[in-house]
Formats: sequence, C-alpha cells, structure tokens
Amino acid sequence: MIEPVELPSPWRDARLTVVVPTYNEAGNLPVLVDRLLALPLPGLKVLVADDNSPDGTGEVADKLAIEHPDKVQVVHRAGKEGLGRAYVDGIGRALDGGAEYVAQMDADLSHPPEALPGMLGALLSTQAGVVIGSRYVPGGQLDEAWPLYRRALSGWANLYVHTLLRVRIRDLTAGFKIWRADALRDIGLHRVQSNGYSFQVEMHYLATKLGHTILEVPIRFEERRDGLSKMTTATKVESALMPFKLRTRHRNLDS
Repeated sequence: MIEPVELPSPWRDARLTVVVPTYNEAGNLPVLVDRLLALPLPGLKVLVADDNSPDGTGEVADKLAIEHPDKVQVVHRAGKEGLGRAYVDGIGRALDGGAEYVAQMDADLSHPPEALPGMLGALLSTQAGVVIGSRYVPGGQLDEAWPLYRRALSGWANLYVHTLLRVRIRDLTAGFKIWRADALRDIGLHRVQSNGYSFQVEMHYLATKLGHTILEVPIRFEERRDGLSKMTTATKVESALMPFKLRTRHRNLDS
C-alpha cells in the first residue's frame, strides 16, 4: 500500500466527493470507506450509489453513514441499471451538494484510495479538467493476479477505441479519476447515455471533444479481493458498439 502525499492548505481542504457505485460489494465497502476517510483530506466525502444489492450492500452503506454522518451519504437506487446510470446519478448529486471536485472509483479495492491526494494535487497544479489514475502510462502497473484474459480484453478494448475515436488517452477504459466540477458541468451529464462500462469511454470522449485537458498519472491496479466481476456479455456488446454511436451522437460537439 502506498503512502498518501500530504497536500498543502488550502488544497488539502478542497471539497472532494468520491462517488462509489455498488452492487454486491458488502465485503469490500467498509474497507474502502475506512481507507478513504483515513486520507489527509478533511474536505473528502463519500457518496455510495447502491443498485439495490441483494447481498445487503445498501444496509452496510447505511450503517457507515450512521457512523460517519457528515462524511458518508447513500443513494438507494431501484435496481441494477448499470454502472453508467449509477455514476450519472451519483455525480449529479455530488455536484448538487456543492462538491468542487468529484472522484470516481470502484468499490472492489482495485483502485488504491491512497493515490487520491496525489491525483488531486496533480489536478490542482495544472489546468487539467480531469486526472486519470492510469494503468498504461509509464509507472502504471497491473496486479500479477489479474487474469491473462482480462489483460488481453483490456488491452484490446483500448486499442479498439483508440482506432475508432482517435482519443489521446492511454487508459481509455479507466474508472479511477478526479474531475473538476466545472468540467463535469460543461460536459453535461444529460448528454451521457451509456449504461455500462462504456460510460468511461463516453466521458473521456466528451471531455476531449470539448477541449478539456486530460492528465494521466500512474497507479497500481489491484485484483479484487472479494466478490465477483460485474462484466457481462451485455456490457461487452454495449462497449463494442459504443464508439460507433459516439461518433454519430456527438459529431457536432466541439469546444
């Protein structure tokens, strides 16, 4: 586990909301929240968007909110509508709640919370609209336990999307990032139509089309420690078709 960097004031006091979508992550969520709240970021809050998890993740999140009433908020959604819909809901609520910066990360402990202060520092020290925790820039790493087929799928997906969309991001499918609130408002969550993992690609494509600077910093991506991956055949099909849809849907959108 890396040691989080100590940011100077007032950077460390920035109003940062970390949006965490959940579906059957009852074992991982308490560990993640504890690590997030231990960071040297007094302005950090956690917003859990749970899709009515049958394993009781929503109830676990409620208990965490009771334990940390000023730090943890829970959004209970009606059912499993996909990662993209959960993020749109959660990010919208974070912006309405006054967040200056909004982070996205998975609940499965694959993204290191301790990297967030450094990512926030990179955002605040540049003109970037978003900082991505990247697996594929120099210094980025993949857990040795990550299966070979997942490595191949991830690498192929990035090459495929690069070829079709010509977006200059090495980790186009990354799910760990920090956004400026102004960049998110400029993108407009109403434009985002992806339901599954292709949400990440659509957000990166919109940010690029609108002229926002995107910065990638290296992280170590860990294999999940508990629970199962949510990647299904349906989400793979949506992800394969999304680049074609994006070129048509947003062809007149420019900075």
